[in-house]
Amino acid sequence: MLLGRTASGLYWMYRYIERAENTARIVDAGLRMALTRTTDAPAEWSSVLVSSGADAGYREKYDGYAADTVTDYLLRDRDNGSSVLSCIEYARSNARMVRTALTREAWESVNEAWLSIRTGLVQPVPASDLPAILDQVKRATALILGSFYSTMLRNEIFDFAQIGALIERADNTARIIDVKYHLLLPSVSHVGTILDNYQWESILRCVAAHRSYRWVYDVQYKPMNIADYLILNGRMPRSLRYSYGRLVSSLDHLAKDYGVTHPCHETATSIHQMLADNTVERIFKNGLHEFLTDFITRNNGLGAEIAQAYNFD
Repeated sequence: MLLGRTASGLYWMYRYIERAENTARIVDAGLRMALTRTTDAPAEWSSVLVSSGADAGYREKYDGYAADTVTDYLLRDRDNGSSVLSCIEYARSNARMVRTALTREAWESVNEAWLSIRTGLVQPVPASDLPAILDQVKRATALILGSFYSTMLRNEIFDFAQIGALIERADNTARIIDVKYHLLLPSVSHVGTILDNYQWESILRCVAAHRSYRWVYDVQYKPMNIADYLILNGRMPRSLRYSYGRLVSSLDHLAKDYGVTHPCHETATSIHQMLADNTVERIFKNGLHEFLTDFITRNNGLGAEIAQAYNFD
């Protein structure tokens, strides 16, 4: 049985890796949108901050929403605990703590990502270099995940890391969808317009689902289809339902390994069942914002239950 400190290190290492990748994708989507919305670029950058959960901290430091200050805050500001640079440093710190639990390839991929990203973000990034830096972050995090999946034994070490990544992924996806409905769309008069389509495309890009959406649905961006895809599609790797399917599986493995179940097992199964039994029509009828707010609360509660059950420090 893993010590609680080791389990916590694995869990948080992969939460931070997931958060770093997600932040890079949100900035990338915001950059694309800002280029198409020359009349209201500050509003787009504001929504990027809200999507990443960093708006309050940013407003304590800056007055306006300019591209250079927003991207710097999200990518490299050490005052922002969720900046890409902060996340990579936290991930490496946790990886060092649990280094003996990782394969050589898994550790080296984290360390190399930290070295390359730290070098790339040592100075403010010029606008012309932003796409390259964002691609670098996405490649580095993909290499970490690839090394982990291809070399790690499927034991409790793997499961705690998986659980951390999936809790973070579900939270990120839910928040991004919620922001779309409440902040990105300026007015109901824009629904169905070219502007609305650009915004939906930006949301799909945030969760790496732009192309795969077209494989499942037609090329037209329909709010109900996109919500269905990102919430209830069991084959879309960043959807809420897919994330919880994997979460339940990892928690079941831990229950078998340790011979005991905890409240977190029942909570995860209940949330997964709710997603499996739901329909997007019912979600919209009862209120998408209310659904997502409840989901985020329950997802955070599950994280706390997992920490308590496995004695995270």
